[in-house]
Amino acid sequence: MTEVGAGELLIRAARREDLPFLVAMFAADALGGHGDTIDDDAAGDYLQAFERIEGSANDRLYVAELGGEVVGTFQTTLITSLSARGATNMTIEAVQTRPDMRGRGIGAAMIRYAVERAREAGARQVQLTSNLARVDAHRFYERLGFAKSHAGFKMKLR
Repeated sequence: MTEVGAGELLIRAARREDLPFLVAMFAADALGGHGDTIDDDAAGDYLQAFERIEGSANDRLYVAELGGEVVGTFQTTLITSLSARGATNMTIEAVQTRPDMRGRGIGAAMIRYAVERAREAGARQVQLTSNLARVDAHRFYERLGFAKSHAGFKMKLR
């Protein structure tokens, strides 16, 4: 447990019953542009993704809980490559703090937790990407010790 704002923050593995709270956080993020929705017809997509993540040896989905409520989430993936002499890197993805809980240190606690898991796994580095429009998030990541180092490219397939 970590002391944050007005209480103790618990970071734990996400559970199936957390899905409605996680989906609501993603759907409320207008800047992300991922098409997330709380519509019932999308529930199966989220459940299928959750089950794939849960069944993966390299992926972990976490929630941050404060006072028994889910207030944040992030995902980590370990990737081993032949480059860098077979190094393992951790990617942090889908970092979200509930809008009404921002500015309380929850995001920083989640990132510190992920970095510690990377160290425990023997990772060479931790990496993440952030939407170019998220200028505040970029400053946040830089304050935590991340440096802009690469240009990212994406190709949408659907």
